[in-house]
Amino acid sequence: MHDREILLFRSGVKISERVMEAGPILKFLICAGSGLENFDVSYKTKRGLLLKCIPEPDAKAVAELSFAFMLALSRNLPYADNKWRQGHWIKGEFKSYLLRGKVLGVLGAGNIGSLVGQMGSFWGMTVFGAVAQEEYTPEKEADLISKGIRLTTFEEIIRNADYLSIHVPLNDSTMNLINKKVMQIMKPGSYLINLASAGVVNEKDLFEELTKGTRLKGAALDVHENEGEGKISPLASLPNVILTPHIGAQTVDSQKEIGERVLEAVDFFNAQLDPQEKVAM
Repeated sequence: MHDREILLFRSGVKISERVMEAGPILKFLICAGSGLENFDVSYKTKRGLLLKCIPEPDAKAVAELSFAFMLALSRNLPYADNKWRQGHWIKGEFKSYLLRGKVLGVLGAGNIGSLVGQMGSFWGMTVFGAVAQEEYTPEKEADLISKGIRLTTFEEIIRNADYLSIHVPLNDSTMNLINKKVMQIMKPGSYLINLASAGVVNEKDLFEELTKGTRLKGAALDVHENEGEGKISPLASLPNVILTPHIGAQTVDSQKEIGERVLEAVDFFNAQLDPQEKVAM
């Protein structure tokens, strides 16, 4: 790190003042994603380092997985697949639902959430969205409206959404945002989808609601309180839950695009330097 001029990192990696101090000739920072919750922005500004975020490739991949979750849950695909693998032809007893005509609630209508909402609108869903108060601007609201997303309150989304797709950053205000109290006012028969951060949804409360409650019909999570090899989610025993190993952004297409955009970012940074300062590739 001491002889590096560029630091490339993913949004889930902690980049502290100590990390950046370890690079005395560091010039550029490139975040291959959108989240900067674990990044010391104040130190970057104080030192005058240049930062480039590349959120779009990941956003497209995560948004598509959210929609895949909605389709799989509404059509009850894991159950149908499992039964047929066991030789059970359950067509006569099978029950599933359309997305069209349903209400999609998007908590965090930013880079990812706005794409989810746009896809839902194209699919014929009514889409409600919410953004943090400090992120609201009339221009942002107009952009969301153009994508078929109506901004509204957190409570209206919770009470009306058939599908709740969560895309907020994890911070003090969003820790355990979706807890027992919130789940108890969700629409009966609704589905919860978390592609944000594990701490946003209280997994203990979610397990209790899915096993003993009357509101949620199912859930899908790509982020978990305990992640890694050998870890088993307490939700794994439930047939109405889909669990994936934090693969939201892991598509070949997105990773290829990120690589291309990183090279473009380096060219952009180099263009701002004197010839003798340019970073070698």
